[in-house]
Amino acid sequence: MGKASIIVYVTLAVLLLLFLSHSPKHHSNLRHRRLKLRSNFTLSTSHRQAHHEPVPFDPLVAEIERRREDKQWEKQYFEHSHPEVATHDPAPGEESQPEWEDFIDAEDYLNDEDKFNVTNRLVLLFPKIDVDPVDGFITEDELTEWNLQQAQKEVLHRTQREMEVHDKNHDGFVSFPEYDPPSWVRNADNDSFGYDMGWWKEEHFNASDADGDGLLNLTEFNDFLHPADSKNPKLLQWLCTEEVRERDTDRDGKINFKEFFHGLFDLVRNYDEENQNSSHHSDNSMDAPARNLFAQLDKDHDGYLSEDELLSIIGKIHPSERYYAKQQADYIISQADIDKDGRLNLIEMIENPYVFYSAIFNDDEDEYDYHDEFR
Repeated sequence: MGKASIIVYVTLAVLLLLFLSHSPKHHSNLRHRRLKLRSNFTLSTSHRQAHHEPVPFDPLVAEIERRREDKQWEKQYFEHSHPEVATHDPAPGEESQPEWEDFIDAEDYLNDEDKFNVTNRLVLLFPKIDVDPVDGFITEDELTEWNLQQAQKEVLHRTQREMEVHDKNHDGFVSFPEYDPPSWVRNADNDSFGYDMGWWKEEHFNASDADGDGLLNLTEFNDFLHPADSKNPKLLQWLCTEEVRERDTDRDGKINFKEFFHGLFDLVRNYDEENQNSSHHSDNSMDAPARNLFAQLDKDHDGYLSEDELLSIIGKIHPSERYYAKQQADYIISQADIDKDGRLNLIEMIENPYVFYSAIFNDDEDEYDYHDEFR
């Protein structure tokens, strides 16, 4: 770390000490509150999730939640694989809540009453986020990058867990015969969700196979499960194909303006409004903007949108983890930015701990104080 960086953090440390010395009662309360871990694990029922769960801000909490989630997942997988015994015998991973003692890394952040010290964690994490530039402030871009890193770790962990299940011969690859699609896919007919169920089928699998060897390595399998974050051109093209299949109500193989307006345009508009913090408009006021966008996308001016013509907006139809990471960053800053300068300093973070750690024990150990706005 350079001389300038050292000066910045020495200054921050002095300010923090002064702040703590003038607020003993406030921070004593912070030290006597404890996280109640909550898992975001749910069994998927559709390829397109209605609600995207944020990942924990703190990687230590994320690791604890992942282990808890793994136990829940093992229990459900055991019950699914062995229905004849699942209802009679306890399954692996029966414990619903891990003990702090299971996680060595957490020990440094527990006080004498076995309470999680949020202040110490924020002091530790602040310089890990304040990196570009190192200036004593966390910007939206820095916080977005941090959230994205945590999300990518979460996604990859789940992919590795799924790969262990589907890689039947344990060679580090998944072939299509090895892959078992979700039960809702196996049990559904082609029209159950209003489109030709291409998700989790062979065309989807082949589009994810970037090198065309008939097998999916970890990266390709991750793309298969999370195509919105893929850079694979074949998979992005496949996403466009699926959108045409889903939206093409008259089954002519293309998207006319009506089909575009009553489906795809809403997704694009919502994406743009989230990024621009715009207000919501009525459908009547959106007819002209929708026609303008349709005309821009309709490169051959035939009055229809083809798969290729959807490619430029597929990232708005299927938002990536970066999109959600930015949403989290925007929310955090809006809640914790006391002086409204569009960035966070360490004191602002310490004064608003529940924006970062929202599920806690309150002072009464028998009751919980939930802050569900974030995480």
